[in-house]
Amino acid sequence: MKRSMFFAAALLVLARLAGNAQSGDARATSPYRLTLQDAIQKGLQANLSVLLAGAQVDDAAGTRVRSLSAALLPRVNAQTYANFQNRDLRAFGISLPGMPEVVGPFSNYDIRLYAQQNLIDLQSLHALRASEHALDAGKLDEQDARDLIVRAVAALYLGGESAAARVDAAQSRVNDGATLLKLANDKHQAGTATGVDVLRAEVQLANDRQALLEAQNQYKQSLLAIQRNIGISPGLPIELADTLHYQPLPQDLPETLIPSALVERADYRSLATRRDSLVEQQRANHARNLPKLSINGNFGGIGRSVGGIQATGLIQGQIDFTLYDRDREGESLEISSQIRSVDDRIADLRRGIEEDVREALLNLDSATQQVDVAQQGQDLAKRELSMAQDRFAQGTANNVEVVTAQDELARAEENYILAVSSHVDAKFALARALGNTDRNIARFMAAR
Repeated sequence: MKRSMFFAAALLVLARLAGNAQSGDARATSPYRLTLQDAIQKGLQANLSVLLAGAQVDDAAGTRVRSLSAALLPRVNAQTYANFQNRDLRAFGISLPGMPEVVGPFSNYDIRLYAQQNLIDLQSLHALRASEHALDAGKLDEQDARDLIVRAVAALYLGGESAAARVDAAQSRVNDGATLLKLANDKHQAGTATGVDVLRAEVQLANDRQALLEAQNQYKQSLLAIQRNIGISPGLPIELADTLHYQPLPQDLPETLIPSALVERADYRSLATRRDSLVEQQRANHARNLPKLSINGNFGGIGRSVGGIQATGLIQGQIDFTLYDRDREGESLEISSQIRSVDDRIADLRRGIEEDVREALLNLDSATQQVDVAQQGQDLAKRELSMAQDRFAQGTANNVEVVTAQDELARAEENYILAVSSHVDAKFALARALGNTDRNIARFMAAR
């Protein structure tokens, strides 16, 4: 009796362990539901361009610290020495009757702190300001790199959504084809349809299944592309949590969007900030001929023995003048040329931003109209298919009309997918054109 109870308890424990293992396996193999925002955040964390831009920001921050040290911060160092020496007095021009030529040996000890502080140094001050502008420009370059990555990841995610929509459409056509084949078989058995009708339905279903396999493969490839670019292992099963969906977007006039885009676009602001840095470098160049005022000094102890060390010190003001510096003229020419180059790039980018905004708005308006037309075409194709199916079911026509209507519906569904994809892509393009791409994408897609 006790032995049977023991075996029963053991079996119960094993069953529970097996159940836990199966549930754990199910959790491990369940696909990860990836949203658009998740994909964007993971893409920003994994992309090499963003990482390199961040490293450049750190480099610019180090340059600023060095410029600050040279311009405003004091320099303090300590020095100590002990020596044992003798001196040749004649080498120093000292020669007196009865005085030996060489004196010593004797020892000497010195422990001292040295300090220097620039009081007026306009060249270093303008160099510091130039490095601060360069640091700001580096941060804006990093933001621009992030915007580009956000746009690229959003496009990849949209490609996955479009591929998923094509899989759903192909599956729907397979279902319709299976229904048509069943109806053709039923009517053939009843003697109201021919064998050609059955064969035609079988051919149509085979074609639809072939299209479904191709759509599924394209969807899987799009998932691989997403995983590769956002740093997810291709072996991890994922599925897209967001689906292709049409959501109208109120359109503003370009005249209201372009000024705000010039303020928000990180690449445009980066060029403007780099110009400010060059202007400060130019001012630093002009200040090279101006006097520099500094104060320096030292304090410590000196003596011929450790016990005889006496406190001594020095404090002095110093003014430096540059009387001739041919290099300053060459540097001035270089900086002036760089400023003109940046000005040309700013003007070109300003036109490019205006083009981006206007093009995105044109594409958005065109895609909106295409969606409306594609929706109408899809509704008409569905009605045509329904009528053809009714005619075939009633025996007033063969299934040629049904097969033709199925093909028309497939084209209408593809047109609708293309139109909605173009509309969403136009939203992404407008988000990039306006700057702060991730924030604008979240705002444009919030209604999804």
